[in-house]
Amino acid sequence: MSRSGTGSAEEFVETATANLAVANSTNIPTHTFMKNRNLTHLALLISIVASPLALAQKPADKTTPERKAILTDDKTVALDATVVEEKVVVVPATPPVKQGSLTDLIADSVSFTTLKAALKASELDVVLGQKGVYTVFAPTDEAFDKLPAGTLGKLMLPENKEKLRSLLLYHVVPGQMLAVDLKEGQVKTMNGEKVKIEVNDGKVEIDDAKVFSTDVMANNGVMHSIGTVMIPKSLEGFSGLEK
Repeated sequence: MSRSGTGSAEEFVETATANLAVANSTNIPTHTFMKNRNLTHLALLISIVASPLALAQKPADKTTPERKAILTDDKTVALDATVVEEKVVVVPATPPVKQGSLTDLIADSVSFTTLKAALKASELDVVLGQKGVYTVFAPTDEAFDKLPAGTLGKLMLPENKEKLRSLLLYHVVPGQMLAVDLKEGQVKTMNGEKVKIEVNDGKVEIDDAKVFSTDVMANNGVMHSIGTVMIPKSLEGFSGLEK
């Protein structure tokens, strides 16, 4: 038998011989001695086999702990000798735009491609695409083309998102206002400011923007087309905008 672990065959024989001598000198019965010797033999064999296995196991590297769990929420993960706290940010899914909504009508029209892009950039497409009742005075592509050069591009920048939202919400009135409901006076918009409605000989203007193609119905409100982008007072002076 070759050497293994902390013992050897020679040492085993020497130990067994010594035990036999002790048994003879103390008058231990042979069968009792044989039983004890077998147990000793078995214990030594287990020790010889187990020792190299124990020595072969390398301690885990504490500097590169192994991940023990996968995070699915705000939890603490134990990593061998290290405790690491991690947070998973759950981003809620964007609700789908409902078919037949104001957002859906605008998206399907070839006359409102700029308005469609602006609603998406400001995330108002979600608002006008869900439940609710709104009246939208929708500027056409030609209306947006009347803005000072470069203004629309600046409004579409991420850092000007709130200004873009304010501009677009100035074109939205809560509740449903059909053409017959458009009377002389002022109406509060969803950006908090008021627009002025004027009616002359059956023709309607809102903040000097002509209203046409009225009463385009959606399942969450109504849309009227206008030929000029209305500028709220709060945005006067931004990139050449004038009310």
